[in-house]
Amino acid sequence: MGVIEKIKAIEEEMARTQKNKATEYHLGLLKGKLARLRQQLLAEETAPTGGGGTGFEVAKSGDARAVLIGFPSVGKSSLLSKITTTKAEVAHYAFTTLTSVPGVLKYQGAEVQIVDLPGIIYGASQGKGRGRQVISTARTADLILMVLDATKGAHQRESLEKELESVGIRLNKAKPNIYYKKKETGGVKVTFTSPSKANLTEEAIKGILKDYRIHNADVLVRDDKCTIDDFIDILNDQHCSYIKCLYAYNKIDAVSLEEVDRLAREPNTVVMSCETELGLDDVVDEIWYQLNLSRVFTKKRGIKPDFSDPLVVRNNSTVGDLCHSIHRDFKDKFKYALVWGSSAKHSPQKCGLTHKIHDEDVVSLFTK
Repeated sequence: MGVIEKIKAIEEEMARTQKNKATEYHLGLLKGKLARLRQQLLAEETAPTGGGGTGFEVAKSGDARAVLIGFPSVGKSSLLSKITTTKAEVAHYAFTTLTSVPGVLKYQGAEVQIVDLPGIIYGASQGKGRGRQVISTARTADLILMVLDATKGAHQRESLEKELESVGIRLNKAKPNIYYKKKETGGVKVTFTSPSKANLTEEAIKGILKDYRIHNADVLVRDDKCTIDDFIDILNDQHCSYIKCLYAYNKIDAVSLEEVDRLAREPNTVVMSCETELGLDDVVDEIWYQLNLSRVFTKKRGIKPDFSDPLVVRNNSTVGDLCHSIHRDFKDKFKYALVWGSSAKHSPQKCGLTHKIHDEDVVSLFTK
């Protein structure tokens, strides 16, 4: 029996099993096996092969990367053409985009790489179309922009989330607060900082570890809301990606105002119409907001800062992080920094490497 057949058999068994207290342990073991098989399937798909061919992945560039994911003909290529200088092929039939198409979104001096991926079809995580390659490319993103058709039902979003979930991409979720360390000896030791309020029990943890052939480990569950799924994610940590997702509903000019209002009120959601260019500025603003980046302007002594050419760093970055973004050895030569802006108690403030900088701060760096 092949990997795909094993996956289908487990999924069918899970669908047949009623969910209750008595079956939680059994379902937890099945989920662990399913995650392991899906990893194996993904590894087979993405393994290098001999011979030539057109590259699917594109080199990461710019200050951050956002990828466009969605079913065929929902408007991904149109959106890429509208918000970047790239002119992607657009047509009213499925699978116009057959490989990754990159573009650059320029926003107040920062550059965000936008990658249009081929349309996903149902069963993509099991290898239909180029689904697993699309999903693997999505792992490299700082933000997933899920483009949806406002004229269609909620099933499209649910299906895409399921496909991404099945290959270890966790949308708008934080990494579970569970400590896990594999050991050479000593058996399995499980500790809960407080009684679990979810379905994660010591018996379930030991059963899943046994299925993974792990007989010696320390596990500390720090959050009482952690589930069996969360523990499986920790076990498969190198295969799990926790990525922000922005849901963009296209074609709002074809639905009622009531429906537009309902969609717009959902969390992490924007509404737009690529055809009429309605709401595109809001999409761009929300992309920037979700990426959580900060623009920092450097200043030389006696010279005004160039506000058209900022350095872009992650939010909550320090002066040390800024030095590293300039050059990895710059911190060794660092003496102090003068900071102007909202992060400074007074302007300028003399700061060290640990000072946290804010968006649009002006920084002057001094070396030894």
